[in-house]
Amino acid sequence: MQYNINENGYYGDFGGAYIPEMLYPNIEELRQNYLKIMTEPDFITEFNALLKDYVGRPSPLYFAKRLSARYNTKIYLKREDLNHTGAHKINNTIGQILVAKRLGKNRIIAETGAGQHGVATATVCALMNMECIVYMGEVDIVRQAQNVARMKILGAKIVPVLSGSKTLKDATNEAIRDWINHPVDTHYIIGSVVGPHPYPDMVARFQAVISKEIQWQLQEKEGRSNPDYVIACVGGGSNAAGAYYHYLENTDVKLIAVEAAGKGVYSGESAATSILGNEGIIHGSKTLLMQTQDGQIVEPYSISAGLDYPGVGPMHANLFKSGRAEFIAITDDQAMTAGLELCQLEGIIPAIETSHSLAIFNQKKFKPNDVLVINLSGRGDKDLNTFINHFKL
Repeated sequence: MQYNINENGYYGDFGGAYIPEMLYPNIEELRQNYLKIMTEPDFITEFNALLKDYVGRPSPLYFAKRLSARYNTKIYLKREDLNHTGAHKINNTIGQILVAKRLGKNRIIAETGAGQHGVATATVCALMNMECIVYMGEVDIVRQAQNVARMKILGAKIVPVLSGSKTLKDATNEAIRDWINHPVDTHYIIGSVVGPHPYPDMVARFQAVISKEIQWQLQEKEGRSNPDYVIACVGGGSNAAGAYYHYLENTDVKLIAVEAAGKGVYSGESAATSILGNEGIIHGSKTLLMQTQDGQIVEPYSISAGLDYPGVGPMHANLFKSGRAEFIAITDDQAMTAGLELCQLEGIIPAIETSHSLAIFNQKKFKPNDVLVINLSGRGDKDLNTFINHFKL
């Protein structure tokens, strides 16, 4: 079974490019050039130099001693929270802006939910002296005010989105509209492994630096490059795609994807796509998504803005359907409790997205000798108010 993308832009039954005619030239230009650009020696040199000297890679692989003792298993945290800008998102925005530069683009657009991708995009636009427009739902602007301020300071223009649920999917819709209207000078930096081919593959390749580092770091610490489990939260799923990438075809390594159950999987306020979703098309690709019987998108909900998406990327849809990855849904309350536990056991304040991954220990038991790697995809600075309000601190 193949878990990587095929030559037609599909992961099994999922993927493709279901796009309006107006977008075809943009997507086709990218599809024809992205792999060629990414394999050029000068691109690789520039990308790796920026990851090292600007982002601060490699990010540490940290053995969480007290957390491991509590759950009687070996837990390593891949510390993407220590990257410049505080999350994994920067790995992809650096890569994509270098692609945009080589395609002769000088205007960058992006969508953001939690704001981390918006910050990472604004950061690389400042670095490369490019215009930056970020679309963000009005609801997310309120709950992620700190990241909005960061984007503005970095020189980005924030466009509030007032349609639909005023969250991530609506911001994506507006960004796509912008791109249709500015086909020549604009590159759309999609922040996750979603959207039409080649985006899911391109984003996964840029994030694959995560699993590449895990391999040699685990070899140093455990004398083996393969963990028993790789665990990551999944909204669209770019941090998970990066953590899984070099292990996809190695079925000895079990993959666990953690979704947001919101206020309960069947509460009507959830984002547990693997359970509630079925096959459909969203934002240009065929995948699993939450929809009504007549194909209307069901509004997702999660306490974490980064998991508040009605679908998953096509790679993850295929990992779910094929059984290659196990999907576990975690509620708001479970995630918040697990996040606070990490703060107080390890002195690390995680993003609420990542906190969902940390909450699986009450649902799944591991053996004492199992080696687990949890991708700590972002830091919790942006979520402090949510933590304070939730626990009435």
